[in-house]
Amino acid sequence: MNSSELRSTLALAGIFGLRMLGLFLLLPVFALHARDLPGGQQAFLVGLTLGIFNIVQAFFHIPLGALSDRIGRKPVVLWGLSLFVAGALIAASHDDLLWIAIGRGIMGAGAISAAVSAWVADLTRDQVRTAAMAIVGGSIGISFALSLVIAAPIYRMIGLDGMFLLLAIMGLLAVLVAWLMVPSPPKQIKQKKVPLLEIALRPELVRLNIGVFVLNATQVAMFLVVPRLLVDAGFPLERHWQIYFPVVVASFFLMVPGIIYGEKKQQLRTVLLAAIVILLISQIIFLQANSLTLIIAGLLIYFVGFNLLEALQPSLVSRWAKEEKGSALGVYNTTQSLGLFTGAALGGLLADWRGELAIFAGGAVLILAWLIIAWPMRDISKQTSAQTAQ
Repeated sequence: MNSSELRSTLALAGIFGLRMLGLFLLLPVFALHARDLPGGQQAFLVGLTLGIFNIVQAFFHIPLGALSDRIGRKPVVLWGLSLFVAGALIAASHDDLLWIAIGRGIMGAGAISAAVSAWVADLTRDQVRTAAMAIVGGSIGISFALSLVIAAPIYRMIGLDGMFLLLAIMGLLAVLVAWLMVPSPPKQIKQKKVPLLEIALRPELVRLNIGVFVLNATQVAMFLVVPRLLVDAGFPLERHWQIYFPVVVASFFLMVPGIIYGEKKQQLRTVLLAAIVILLISQIIFLQANSLTLIIAGLLIYFVGFNLLEALQPSLVSRWAKEEKGSALGVYNTTQSLGLFTGAALGGLLADWRGELAIFAGGAVLILAWLIIAWPMRDISKQTSAQTAQ
């Protein structure tokens, strides 16, 4: 990447990571804090307060992504960040589950993931697009790992209200970064407006949307079980971050050769299929994970595949979508949110029905089905002159 591409990508990755930190930071501490709030003894209300962020996001990804195609990325991102700040301030000013849920819902309504990803695509060349998306995708993993490390100490220092205020301050900083540091892409003249349904039903985009659904459904289901496996292996809950953080960081370095090979050799399809196979291997390892070493190996292998796909899939969506990047990425992010919700719900049901290890067996079946669906995918780098639909 040249200096302009790198600067813009890092700035947008920071904005993306900030919103994910707003999602992840509360996970280790909120259930404990909620016990002392009215209604905090009802697990459903606590879960709804946490999950409303994703639920609301799912309804706004497509409209805000499509809007960014029409009026530009920067106005949509600034509006979404403003909602993030407003929601955080509302949640910080009330020690009540209802108002915290309202604040979290408003934060989720600023669903800028599609607009940010499309903005990255607008400001990068095709040959560095996947690397740029890898940086943005890496911000998600870093936010997740960082939240496991800093959530409890920050909560002890400033409490939940202080955490929401901190998120509001970080949101304001992100507004300044988006406003002052990231250039607006040149406006593109469209020949005609393409219907959203036509975009969503393009065969290559359908395969990618199925992929992100399976990827996130299996991820959230997996983490219903992994903490218990670590505890059973003699690693207490308060030390889990000592495994997650180095595993996530190491996986970033291990995935880099795959990204470089895919771009330089024009083999993105091959790398994507290999990443799906890597996920499948991780599920098989977890089925046999009766020691801490195997659990760590399964996590490392899993995150290598996960981070590769987090980089490759949005990059491929932006290329197959062409001018309708925001709309296509809106559909993509909506299926991602649905995958997170479905994985949590069905993963819990599967564990109750067949036991916790059945989650890995179910994940392996889903990933194998995804591999079969993804196999006919064309390689975008070899189809630059082809139509985006079959």
